[in-house]
Amino acid sequence: MSAQTSAPAEVTREVEPGPDQDTEPERPRRSPLLVIGLSLLALVLIVALSASLLTPHDPRAISGPALQEPSAGHPLGTDVPGRDIFAQLVFGARTSLIVAAVAALLAMAGALLFGVLPALVGGPADSVSNRLMVFLLALPGLPLLVLVGSLAGESHLVVILLIGFLGVAPNARILRSQTLTLVQRGFIGASQGFGGGPLYVLRRHLVPGLGPLIVVGFVNWAGLAVALEAGLAFLGLGDPSGISWGLMLNRALAQPSIYFSPMWTWWVLPAGLAVTLTVLAFTFVGVALEPSFNPRWLRSS
Repeated sequence: MSAQTSAPAEVTREVEPGPDQDTEPERPRRSPLLVIGLSLLALVLIVALSASLLTPHDPRAISGPALQEPSAGHPLGTDVPGRDIFAQLVFGARTSLIVAAVAALLAMAGALLFGVLPALVGGPADSVSNRLMVFLLALPGLPLLVLVGSLAGESHLVVILLIGFLGVAPNARILRSQTLTLVQRGFIGASQGFGGGPLYVLRRHLVPGLGPLIVVGFVNWAGLAVALEAGLAFLGLGDPSGISWGLMLNRALAQPSIYFSPMWTWWVLPAGLAVTLTVLAFTFVGVALEPSFNPRWLRSS
């Protein structure tokens, strides 16, 4: 009688992670765009804060002959009245960063008040706010900005307020959609059940929960604010005696022979590069933060 032998069945078992094995998920690598963007923003910030130390000249005062070529006393020469162009360049960084910070702050504050808070309250408040945001999104932003900028005259504050106002609707729509997701979670209902009012829930729970989206929205709108302010100043809208990169370009291109001489290399090129690099810096930071902070990216990954 022959003995039948059967092959031993394979046994599969889970291998417990050993003490030497790393059980934490792999952290995303630091984006080179984030490093480049933050470095450029840090450079612009340093220039803006130390503008009075970088040049002894007042950007509004005549400090030399008209249209003087670059020299030791005037690294970028002078414009038509004799104002130092380098002083206008470094002090223009202050104007751009102030516009970026204030306009983006107003845009995100308005998005919280008109997008997040009505979504938390619900009912007619959310319906009316949503229809208002749709109406504002339908407005032609750039023509409205040019019209109000031309009517505002020399008021630079009106331009900043309008840029911030234009950023309320697009950011409110994004924050509202995420808020509608958050209010369905248990901790929001528990907070409301214990007597937490809308402002308390907004400050205590929703703002921290929406923090990544608020940061991304702030950065993106700050970069757009720099470009819009420079564009309006380039068109000659706003304070003609102000200090702005766009106003530098406006004054430079008013010279009919600017491109038939080397003047454009020290008058047009530095201001144009300053606007471009600052907008790119905000764009790089926003693009680098988007995959980690935006829930749409997290759901699709």
